[in-house]
Amino acid sequence: MSGKYKLELTQIQKVGWVFRKAVASAPVPLDDAERGATNFALSTFNTDGPSTSTQKPAVTTAGEVIPAIVVRPKKSRASRGIRFRLWFSTYRKFFILVMTINCVGILLAAIDKWHYPRQYTGAFVLGNLLVAVLVRNELFGRLLYLIVNTVFAKWPPLWFRLGCTSVLQHLGGIHSGCATSGFLWLVFRLVLIFIDHKDNHDAVLIMGVIGVAFTWVFVVLGDSYDLDTHSWNPDGIRVFRQQDFWFCLGITILSVHPSHFSAIAIHTQQPSSKVIILRFKRGMQQGLLARISRSSIMEYHTFGIISAGTKSNEHYLICGVQGDFTRSLLDNPPTTIWTRELKFAGVSNTSTLYKRGIRVCTGTGLGSSLSTCLQVSFDLDVGITRYLIWVGSDQEKTLGASISELIYKNLGPERFILWDSKERGGRPDVIKLISDVYISWGAEVVFITSNWVGNKEMMEGCKAAGIPAFGTLWDF
Repeated sequence: MSGKYKLELTQIQKVGWVFRKAVASAPVPLDDAERGATNFALSTFNTDGPSTSTQKPAVTTAGEVIPAIVVRPKKSRASRGIRFRLWFSTYRKFFILVMTINCVGILLAAIDKWHYPRQYTGAFVLGNLLVAVLVRNELFGRLLYLIVNTVFAKWPPLWFRLGCTSVLQHLGGIHSGCATSGFLWLVFRLVLIFIDHKDNHDAVLIMGVIGVAFTWVFVVLGDSYDLDTHSWNPDGIRVFRQQDFWFCLGITILSVHPSHFSAIAIHTQQPSSKVIILRFKRGMQQGLLARISRSSIMEYHTFGIISAGTKSNEHYLICGVQGDFTRSLLDNPPTTIWTRELKFAGVSNTSTLYKRGIRVCTGTGLGSSLSTCLQVSFDLDVGITRYLIWVGSDQEKTLGASISELIYKNLGPERFILWDSKERGGRPDVIKLISDVYISWGAEVVFITSNWVGNKEMMEGCKAAGIPAFGTLWDF
């Protein structure tokens, strides 16, 4: 490593050491979020007024005193402009775009200015549903992430790479827009048939009821009825040649393929009454999420995967007690668990697009964050590339030795800040913390995993500070 990077690491190591060694004047009781649940609200940076609480300053081995980060009161809400920009996300832009295109098509077909959809409405129904299923398909998602991460890693302009991440993160907007549009086209199809009821009323009842209940039956019967002649044409070749038949076949394949799941033997660890850790065999790529269940079909839940790399012998899921499912895991630890074999990619999977980045998480959000820092760690051009900021309470005791060992063994002290709110006597000024590291680290992007309140506050703070950031979504 060059002298420039050694100097840089020495400076960052010093700052990281100071942050971790700062000791609070008095501990405070644990709240729900600090127990590892999702009700963790972070105080953000307030530029006005005096501080209401401070941490004890840290003292280096040379006797140099460096003030610790202060804990400030919660600031006022972000401006309307910033809140609107966060609300009008790429997800909503995709949804509006898809809905607008389809609604215009329905309108033109309804006034008979565009005759094609009136003849082949089923193709528009199934085409929209096919796209809706496709963008939520694990195999398709992994392929998109692979292409983007391979082709556009680091070299394009930053705005382009940020755009790629935003598009991949918000594909759910296309999913929702196409699913809703497919339903609207279905209603349009049924209205056309009902209008034609005077000539074939029995066909209306059959087509309407069965078509809504069973997609395949709808396709076969819909393509077998000719609106022009008001008659049935049960020729199988005619159905086989229709677009919606193939759309429906595609939906069936996409729905069945990623649903391949297996009962996997696991080992469990219970480092505390708040968390259970599931350990699986084999390593995993960073930025992936796992779906697990106690049964083969019902109630699959999503958790972030922690792994040191694809060549590792194991990976972990951190399951904080947040509901009936995770409580049942803690009360009755399983020896086997059902999981989908094909893992789907989360937004962190695009970390390889950026030269340097910061991974911020709170509580059990570490499960979705740590792998990125463990695996995307070094680049010959820029040196160390990922920095971890983890805010929680009684961290090592809550998550146990296995997870702590992964951090201390694989991440140098210059690469992370672990803020233990119980030990330090309160929560950090997290926006200032992010801003300081972002500037000193020379980062290009920040990825955030927190609960709804913490995510909202950090995203607003980053947006106000002009820091590119991607937070948690709750649309799946």
